[in-house]
Amino acid sequence: MQISDLIILCILLGFMTTYIPVFLCLFFTATIGFVVFLDIPPALLAQTLFRSLDKFALVVVLFFILCGNIMSKGKMVEKLMNLANGLVSWLPGGLGMAGVIGCGLFGAISGSTVATVVALGGFMIPALIKNGYDEDYTLGLMTTSPNLGVIIPPSISMIFYSMISNVALEGLFITGFVPGILIILCVCLYSWLLYRKRTDIKRLPAPDFKQLYHILKEGFWAVMLIVIIFGGIFSGVFTANEAAVVASVYAFAVELFIYKSMNFLDVKNITVASAVTSATLLLIVASATCFGRYLTFENIPNRVAEVVVANIDSPIVFLLVMNILLLIIGMFMDIISATLILGPVFLPLLGPFNVDPMHFGLIMTVNLAIGYCTPPMGVSLFITGALAKRDIIYVSRAVMPFLLIQIGVLFFLTYFPEVVLFLPRLFGYL
Repeated sequence: MQISDLIILCILLGFMTTYIPVFLCLFFTATIGFVVFLDIPPALLAQTLFRSLDKFALVVVLFFILCGNIMSKGKMVEKLMNLANGLVSWLPGGLGMAGVIGCGLFGAISGSTVATVVALGGFMIPALIKNGYDEDYTLGLMTTSPNLGVIIPPSISMIFYSMISNVALEGLFITGFVPGILIILCVCLYSWLLYRKRTDIKRLPAPDFKQLYHILKEGFWAVMLIVIIFGGIFSGVFTANEAAVVASVYAFAVELFIYKSMNFLDVKNITVASAVTSATLLLIVASATCFGRYLTFENIPNRVAEVVVANIDSPIVFLLVMNILLLIIGMFMDIISATLILGPVFLPLLGPFNVDPMHFGLIMTVNLAIGYCTPPMGVSLFITGALAKRDIIYVSRAVMPFLLIQIGVLFFLTYFPEVVLFLPRLFGYL
């Protein structure tokens, strides 16, 4: 490692320990690197900023955020939760099972962990506690289950990984189904084992056919949104970008004319709020791209690859090191920044160890998703703590059993790649 690399690393870490926003930390560090260590005009940064945002693929981010916000403000989330409750709430631990299933269903539309925490945590946490569930179980469940928002497609982080790796986005999306379903099943099993002998927990009666029909009828339009997104993408009717637009238009139509849960003024407010959220993400994209350009000019990705290949000769060890490293990075860096900065660094390492880039994209996504729930920077910890009026230490302890489940699933999909690559291969993306 050169002295310039150490200086840049110290500058970046120094900025991040302050209250400076992440995108400014990355941009200021890149600017210092260009001015001090590179014999290249800094004006190239302005060109990089423009080109990083001049990509049609970024449209999909805006519209999936818009779709998630429409659902949060309307009745679609409520309908999906009613459906999940009707399916499992009569089982031991059933309301907890409904919580994780609801997160999976909402995540299959929003593509965002934070949106899922905010949308579902606000009413699921009080509902679980009111029905006798332990507070630590409740907070752990509703802090970690929203990770499904970036694991189950569509996933915003997968969109960015696809941009930097040129991996087929639709194929990458499909890989998220297996770990998502495994996490849901494991959490449901854990909930059943934990509460199967508890008689103090209120359970809903098992729905009869008439009640189940009514629940399905009420939730039909919400479920059809999921069917439209995935059916359209994987049948080839439209691309992932077009699916995001179709989903947003459909969600607006359902909320305005069928559920009648919003008016045209709400449409304006939701659209503006979604644009602001998207702009925040795009600032991170632009600054991370500038920092990545500096790393490229310094040839850091190739130098890292040479060091790793020289010291590790086993794919098993390589994947283990990558998992540990990504879990640690996820504690300190948000998933978008980490994907955009570290993706180009790690991609050259995959060839020598015969690791499929699509498989690694999923590994990276699940790893960094877990970072939402790990201190000191875990965003979900702070959101849940604010909702429940608990400090981060209490919430951090509460998430441990659920994080162990997710890490277990992570290592399973790491060392059994064919389990997750089977579907992309079946649909012709590999």
